[in-house]
Amino acid sequence: MPLSRRDFVNRSTLLGAGVLVAGSAEVLATAPGAIAAPTGGEAPAAESVEAARRATGYGELLKDPAGILALPHGFTYQVITYTGKTKLVTGESTPSNHDGTAAFPGKHGGTLLVNNHELAGARSSWPHPVPLLEGHVYDPGAAGGCTVVEVRQGGRKVTEWVGIAGTATNCAGGATPWGTWLSGEETEDKAGKNGFTKDHGYIFEVDPYDQAANRDPQPIKALGRYAHEAVVVDQRRGHLYLTEDASNPNGLLFRWTPPAGFHHGKGKLRKLAADAGKLEAFKVFDSHGTFVDDLSRAVKVGTTYGVDWVNVPDRDARTVSVRKQFTDGQVTRARKLEGMWWGDGGFYFVSSFARTESPVQHDGQVWFYNPARRTITLKVLLGVNTDVMGDHGNYDGPDNITVSPYGGLVIAEDGEGQSHLFGTTEDGRTYPIARNDLNIGTAEKPEFSEFTGVTFSDDGETLFANIQVPGIMVAITGPWWRLQHRRGHGYDY
Repeated sequence: MPLSRRDFVNRSTLLGAGVLVAGSAEVLATAPGAIAAPTGGEAPAAESVEAARRATGYGELLKDPAGILALPHGFTYQVITYTGKTKLVTGESTPSNHDGTAAFPGKHGGTLLVNNHELAGARSSWPHPVPLLEGHVYDPGAAGGCTVVEVRQGGRKVTEWVGIAGTATNCAGGATPWGTWLSGEETEDKAGKNGFTKDHGYIFEVDPYDQAANRDPQPIKALGRYAHEAVVVDQRRGHLYLTEDASNPNGLLFRWTPPAGFHHGKGKLRKLAADAGKLEAFKVFDSHGTFVDDLSRAVKVGTTYGVDWVNVPDRDARTVSVRKQFTDGQVTRARKLEGMWWGDGGFYFVSSFARTESPVQHDGQVWFYNPARRTITLKVLLGVNTDVMGDHGNYDGPDNITVSPYGGLVIAEDGEGQSHLFGTTEDGRTYPIARNDLNIGTAEKPEFSEFTGVTFSDDGETLFANIQVPGIMVAITGPWWRLQHRRGHGYDY
């Protein structure tokens, strides 16, 4: 049975705040480079923190002679797609602005990757949009969509084709247990804006195995129209959970409950009525039963909140954005709710950073939602980064995430200055995996594009990731086993 608000308050009073779900042994990370505090509650000495950081991970990052990706010793990468250099099977360039990605088992030990392209606004403003493949177009005025990339074992690209086209600002999304990809539009633009012929702000389903199944793309309106970021599926209970990357006011976390008798499967979501099931936004309360208006108020790793769900009045947002349909006190908000990944019996989700639009400032939170207990627990907290061009474990702006088969999480950094892929171990340490060495700015004003689309191959041997601009997908291989911890439990396709 789900944990009720009263039960949560009563048990928290008996056990102490933050102990109900996660003790210190489960803490993943704190401020950059920090380690979990000892059982006695004292902060670790600075020298022990530094020693732990040196001993964690795969070692220092080595500068890339090719100027793309710095990796630890023993690791290598291959470029799979590169906008302007690689081509689709139809002859056009790989579209730009790579974002959310998922990996599916392919033929002969290979991998199929569905890759979002976050292209916003008018189609004419992009030199490399997703091609308008006949029969696979939702709105010919939009530039975004998804491509499917087939690679052989080890990461060598075989071919790339269009999954869907004519969608807008395809940011993150999520893999399903039945082997498809749910691509989210991070926009609320309606028909008539930017040359669009249809409304946008929806989720679309893409089948990497069957291109014909992607013909006539249809938005899954039952999941709502708002600035979609990521989505996960609770296969056991049937719920879908979705993040909204928005501000003014800050965005929401949603839960969709399917209608009675509905059973998930390929193509079934797109056949639902626009009002099918129930879409709700979350509302959290602390161990005393006090409502928490914004997740930024949590300033201690291990903080645990109970969760209630509040019905969305107009999920298609015909006149008012969904997040603006609630008054203060009705729902809990968070700045830049972004990446999500199902694993360990629930899902991890990210609040990328918080600034003046939030009660408390930070440079990244990762939470874990336990659907059985209906609680969220703060697992990662990154303090405000005051040295964005430094490269000493001062990460900021977590975005796309994945559960690692070697323990902990792998996180794509979307902050200021230096951009990394970094990991968090289960005992509270952070460590670097890769650094973007591709400067897309100038020597006087360097600018490093964000990492996106982190996902492991089914066999755990290859980590795929993207550099969003200009649009590069890489396959990283190496001695991942050197960081052998408890195996994360994600979907088993």
